[in-house]
Amino acid sequence: MTGELRYVYAVVPPLAEPLPGGLRGVAGTVPRTVEHAGLAAVVSDVAEADFAEEPLRAHLEDLAWLERTARAHQAVVDALTALTCPLPLRLATVYRDDDGVRRTLEEGRERFGATLRRLEGRVEWGVKVYARPAPAPAAASGASPASGREFLRRRRQQVTARENALTEAEELGRTLHAALSAEAEDTRVHPAQNPQLSQMPGQNLLNAAYLVPRERSDAFVSRVEQLGGHDPAVRVELTGPWAPYSFASADDPGHTGGPGRSEERPAAERYGQDGAPERHEEHARDGAVR
Repeated sequence: MTGELRYVYAVVPPLAEPLPGGLRGVAGTVPRTVEHAGLAAVVSDVAEADFAEEPLRAHLEDLAWLERTARAHQAVVDALTALTCPLPLRLATVYRDDDGVRRTLEEGRERFGATLRRLEGRVEWGVKVYARPAPAPAAASGASPASGREFLRRRRQQVTARENALTEAEELGRTLHAALSAEAEDTRVHPAQNPQLSQMPGQNLLNAAYLVPRERSDAFVSRVEQLGGHDPAVRVELTGPWAPYSFASADDPGHTGGPGRSEERPAAERYGQDGAPERHEEHARDGAVR
């Protein structure tokens, strides 16, 4: 296999300015646009030896390759977010040639157009709330319990402290989500993050995405900081602004968003706070080339 395929990052309205000159995508490639039907797809020409169906399936089992590719994919989407409102596609959405990309733009013209109009000028912010592990009671750090009764008393103190911290964190999560939902145009609540995947301390109680007009982002961030930055029982994590992954239509080919980003997206959470959402790993394709 020595030919090239088309790796597609996102669908956008026709761009008023060129892509940044130094932008690099997957495998170090230079992204470009394929325009058709009043839309544009941002693509890279990639090696068939890596992105045809069989090698792609093998690569998707390689976590190091997956991480590199997710970071490069996200770098392109981030660059597009600075220019326009992109409709990101799933990691490893691949077509055989430009004609295949054009056919998808033609077939999805109405869906893509409606989604882009709905999301124009908006970005996604992610908010997670974690209950901090409760500290052990002071007595537990002293001498060993003198009796079984003392041991049980200390255990009850530990259980009560954990329960109280969890209740407090859950209440703050509900309050924060209600306040942020009032600031946002739309919200998505995703399943709690798996601590084994995220390696984050504490129990994840809220994992939500908020669709916010770009010009109101500063006010949204200030609201998060105001409500979530002062309670020792919880840790609030804010990520973004992202392209609106969670709010794109699930009917769009290659879509990454909707409730599907169950372990965010998406990475910024999985791979560190540098813009490679974990949603990519969960929504990587099965190696099909269109």
